[in-house]
Amino acid sequence: MAKCIMIQGTMSNVGKSLLVTALCRIFRQDGYRVAPFKGQNMALNSCITPEGLEMSRAQAVQAEAAGLEPDPRMNPVLLKPSSDTGSQLIVNGRPRGHYQAADYFKLKPGLIPEVLAAYHSLAAEQDIIVIEGAGSPAEINLGKDCFVNMGLAELVNAPVLLVGDIDRGGVFAQLYGTVALLEEERARIVGTIINKFRGDVSLLRPGLGQLEKLTGVPVLGVVPYLRVDIDDEDSLSPRLERKSHGAPVDIAVIRLPHIANFADLAPLERHPALGVRYVERVTELGGPDLVILPQTADGDGDMAWLRESGLEEAIRERVPVLEIREPGMFDSGVETKKLADRLLARKGLPPVDFCPMARRDYQEEQFDLLARGVRDSLDLPAIYRAMERYERGKS
Repeated sequence: MAKCIMIQGTMSNVGKSLLVTALCRIFRQDGYRVAPFKGQNMALNSCITPEGLEMSRAQAVQAEAAGLEPDPRMNPVLLKPSSDTGSQLIVNGRPRGHYQAADYFKLKPGLIPEVLAAYHSLAAEQDIIVIEGAGSPAEINLGKDCFVNMGLAELVNAPVLLVGDIDRGGVFAQLYGTVALLEEERARIVGTIINKFRGDVSLLRPGLGQLEKLTGVPVLGVVPYLRVDIDDEDSLSPRLERKSHGAPVDIAVIRLPHIANFADLAPLERHPALGVRYVERVTELGGPDLVILPQTADGDGDMAWLRESGLEEAIRERVPVLEIREPGMFDSGVETKKLADRLLARKGLPPVDFCPMARRDYQEEQFDLLARGVRDSLDLPAIYRAMERYERGKS
């Protein structure tokens, strides 16, 4: 059975997914068979496997960093929000219906055996499993029947690294408050990590020592703000906030309320002639050269929103529209170049030099860049020791 380590965060978007991706790459570089795992993910940015099964894009990317093909066992439960209170439930890659939040919480206990079966099946084939939590373990109203944070750590006897985001401010309070709110589960936290740091780490050291005294948990790393281009997980992605650019071709992507698989558009953002920005209002539309309608998890609802917002009429009157119907259409790089050349020609501009790179090749470069930055910032020997200690049965 594989060793394991679990990454939990003080809140959403502290960088858990990226750190799991980094550890998958690092352990692979160190000669281990490694796979990611997340018991439950809530995201609209999904991936379709070659077998036609659906899973979170984040775990698919982590699998690639580990040198594996995406496998639904890595994300046995996927919730795809279809409204403010409801989601489509995907279990082991297959749809299982739409549920309101209260109904799903009643259903959750029955999913635990399926989550554990997926985990143990995966662990039987690997040396290390890197587990990602969701949200925060200190969401004390959600503790019962948890199979994504401390509940899962208990079920698979995983040591936990707790991550805080210093870029948002208040990182010491984040980390201390999270540990303080936990009860006996806090003993599983073998280290804390401060993520997204900009500046001179020596200025942090007095605070690091005090944090260790307050929590009784060592700080095992201060990870810098790394500028890597790896697919984002969900609608909190910073790329969706982009409103301007300096490229000759202007592409406006409609930021639908339930936008899905937006990472498929990342190759367009890497072409030097294409400027991609995200639009939610008629006042933001301007006069783009192309409007892209991305995939959505709620076609009827998002089309109604498009009409009510006035964007449907504005788009129809002004510009050509490209509707994304198939995932991965720009992955090879070839279609990106064709689109750019066509849009440049329409404006009377010459083609721009661009060597198409397949998404997978580009991601490989970014994985190695990420692994270097994280490897240099973490106490990896301490992490290996924690995994070995828990493998021997410590809890």
